[in-house]
Amino acid sequence: MSIENVRAYFRPLGLEEKIMEFPVSSATVDLAAEALGVAGARICKTLAFHDGADGCVLVQCAGDAKVNNGKFKRAFGYKPKMLAPDQVLELTGHAIGGVCAFGIDDPRAKVYCDASLKRFSTVFPACGSANSAIEFSPDDLYRYSRALAWVDVTKVPEEAV
Repeated sequence: MSIENVRAYFRPLGLEEKIMEFPVSSATVDLAAEALGVAGARICKTLAFHDGADGCVLVQCAGDAKVNNGKFKRAFGYKPKMLAPDQVLELTGHAIGGVCAFGIDDPRAKVYCDASLKRFSTVFPACGSANSAIEFSPDDLYRYSRALAWVDVTKVPEEAV
């Protein structure tokens, strides 16, 4: 169902046809990179954290990025705590492996883009299923995901800098 929500979200924007579906799983960074034939760093993973209340913070970041607890706490005012899979599904409508910031109706889900994405001309977020993706520039990802702000809450491997 979730990919259908994403299709419906992109339809009025004329972007529905840009969604790619694969005959193989793209549920992890490594699997998505293999399905697309790109470096794993260019996969946009969407991480879901508690927001300190009854909602969540979704951080879209590069596939090779790891959340830095100190940076996260400075940006959001609390320590990062990942949501359980059932909470992710409840707040985003997307199951683990296809989580993205598109087609989310729940206002308790707040979307951010991490600076780790800005290293690339294009990145590939999921589209609500464990075998889908779409290609966007980081600025288009920010716009189409209706992100609230750019943040810097991750660390990337030194060789990637």
